[in-house]
Amino acid sequence: MAAVVLSEAEKLYIVHGVQEDLRVDGRSCEDYRCAEVETDVVSNTSGSARVKLGHTDILVGVKAEMGTPKLEKPDEGYLEFFVDCSANATPEFEGRGGEELGTEIANTLYRVFSSESSVDLKSLCINPREHCWVLYVDVLLLECGGNLFDAISIAVKAALFNTRIPKVRVLEDEEGSKEIELSDDPYDCIRLNVDNVPCIVTLSKIGYRHVVDATLQEEACCLASLLISVTSKGALTSMKKVGKGSLDPESIFEMMETGKRVGKSLHVALQKILDEEESLGPSRQKVGFLG
Repeated sequence: MAAVVLSEAEKLYIVHGVQEDLRVDGRSCEDYRCAEVETDVVSNTSGSARVKLGHTDILVGVKAEMGTPKLEKPDEGYLEFFVDCSANATPEFEGRGGEELGTEIANTLYRVFSSESSVDLKSLCINPREHCWVLYVDVLLLECGGNLFDAISIAVKAALFNTRIPKVRVLEDEEGSKEIELSDDPYDCIRLNVDNVPCIVTLSKIGYRHVVDATLQEEACCLASLLISVTSKGALTSMKKVGKGSLDPESIFEMMETGKRVGKSLHVALQKILDEEESLGPSRQKVGFLG
């Protein structure tokens, strides 16, 4: 992750501000920066989204491809995550610098989506044990300006909401061999229900308090953070501590409560944007990937 070097005076300024519930950019401890969300930005995908949160810029593409169900879950499709840390995002990603972070993010996404209820994987099954849809979720980090995990989770949820999977008919001939016929009507498609897809809320402990949506400068003052994934109903589905510092039980409890509260309002705001974009249909003006 991009490292920011701050002097002791700058760190003190940030920490004291957080104690007073007033951050450097004027936000309170529980405020997110303004997020820009745009869906359907990459043409050759089944679904895509781009999210800009402050100086963090994330692009997610989802491709639906036919595959074979996993042996242990013969009547379900599945998701595969791949994270690419662009060398343009921060100089530290040059060479192999971004690989470790990419793996960490992908593993976190697998953990978040391992909950049975997050995506209805049974709806991705075409033929038990034979054919299913595999959703390849590609995450590209274009710019890192703090709070990567939250921005990525918002972009993944938006891209899954935008995903359209062709309808399939399974035709069986007299000998029992099956043939699969894909609908070529772009409007004859399956949509994913993303109501239970969680968003990640990262709570960063700075001094005695914690903040959401930390900037790079605030991350430099933070010894430990808690990543929690929250559903739109405020249910906690996974939790992970990051950073070298320790967190006492009371702090963890307070951070979980903040995470649930903030997570619920984050889902409401995101769903409102997605529904507004959807209602505009083909007439909406696209900023586009290079906009």
